Amino acid sequence: MDWWHGLILGLVQGLAEFLPISSSGHLTIMQETLGIGGEGNLAFDIAVHVATVLSTLVIFWKPIFGIGKGLFAKGMNREKDYVLKILVSMIPILLVGFLLKDTVERIFDTERIARHTGNPLLVVGICLIVTAILLLISEIISAVRDLKKGKDAEDKEQKLADRMTVNSEMSGPEKRKIFTLQNGINYWQAFLVGVAQSIAVLPGLSRSGSTIATGLMAKVRRTSLAQFVFIMVIVPILGEAFLELLKVLRGSDMGHFFTIPVLCGFLAAFVSGLFACRLMVGLLKKFRLWGFAVYCFIVGVLCIVLPYAIR
Repeated sequence: MDWWHGLILGLVQGLAEFLPISSSGHLTIMQETLGIGGEGNLAFDIAVHVATVLSTLVIFWKPIFGIGKGLFAKGMNREKDYVLKILVSMIPILLVGFLLKDTVERIFDTERIARHTGNPLLVVGICLIVTAILLLISEIISAVRDLKKGKDAEDKEQKLADRMTVNSEMSGPEKRKIFTLQNGINYWQAFLVGVAQSIAVLPGLSRSGSTIATGLMAKVRRTSLAQFVFIMVIVPILGEAFLELLKVLRGSDMGHFFTIPVLCGFLAAFVSGLFACRLMVGLLKKFRLWGFAVYCFIVGVLCIVLPYAIR
């Protein structure tokens, strides 16, 4: 891998991690196109994923700091309720990670798929089309809901919820209702979004696209959704990176992380991640995601068709 390979792949990772277009799918496409792979790529994948986590921490440092501060406050509060919902959302991905990760990697290995189908990008293409369908359905449902409730209904609901306060005389259910209104998501919705994240281990199925689409279909408030889905993935991504790091250390040493391509990829992923994360937060609050659905559909079809056409 040359330095410009790292730069390109880092830019792709940073953009595609937050935009609903699948970072794993686009990295696979680029790696197949550039013809690069091997043990060095494992170290590279770890580095660029850590970079995107750091960009998430930078963008959401204020709410994350507020959540951390609220955890040390006395009694149940909005921040503790939020953390509990984050933990609930992590249950499905933890189960998949511990029980099925190796199986999924074997089944969807690009070399194995290429041997059986002649197209290493076949699964990526199919999953990108599934991502497009999910985004399309969620936006249709969301648009219909806005027509019924009014486009500004969620903003008014959020402002009203932020003015609510809890006191010691309230019952547990009353407090939880207020916390749900303030955080814009309940425990069941958090679990469903977590299920979507666990399914998005498939290559080409966008993690952000799947979680955002599921959240919209489950009636999670748009103004709260981006922050939740991006913060909820911090621990799983770091956990996965740690497990991959152990693989690198068993096979070699830390030298793989201090090569020019890996460093270029890390910096590129961090900078492009900052841009994409901030962009996605704004898009989700104010705009529709039709364009991303069309993009994923077109790229998915090309992944399925082109490898056979150019042989």
